[in-house]
Amino acid sequence: MGVADQLAQIKAEKAAANLKTGLDFLALNKTKEGITELASGLQYEVLVAGDGPKPLATNEVTCHYHGTMIDGSVFDSSVQRGTPASFPLNRVISGWTEGLQLMPTGSKWRFFIPSQLAYGDRQITAQIGANSTLIFEVELISFR
Repeated sequence: MGVADQLAQIKAEKAAANLKTGLDFLALNKTKEGITELASGLQYEVLVAGDGPKPLATNEVTCHYHGTMIDGSVFDSSVQRGTPASFPLNRVISGWTEGLQLMPTGSKWRFFIPSQLAYGDRQITAQIGANSTLIFEVELISFR
């Protein structure tokens, strides 16, 4: 077996391990009080219930977010940068597109996003490997 084959095998093993770890995490997580699981597999927990209007996929949303792996390590955070982020809701991972449309403005929710609603089998960064389950705390500030 050549080096390229060995690297491909290691990558495939890591992707399979990430998938299993994520599925095990989500199976346990959905049994916890306050967790809602949607048909897509997206899970969420309402941390703060807002009462404003809900965005559509075609809206640009402004929010604060804090993204972690299931082990708690932070991979991205507008909260830590101190500046909210704005982006078209239909141009982000599908877990965000689906979840934020359910959120009234002023809400803060925690999303547990299975890999198929995040980046799937793509390795995005050294931290976000193939088949990674992601967790985001998201505060929907506004949309237009």
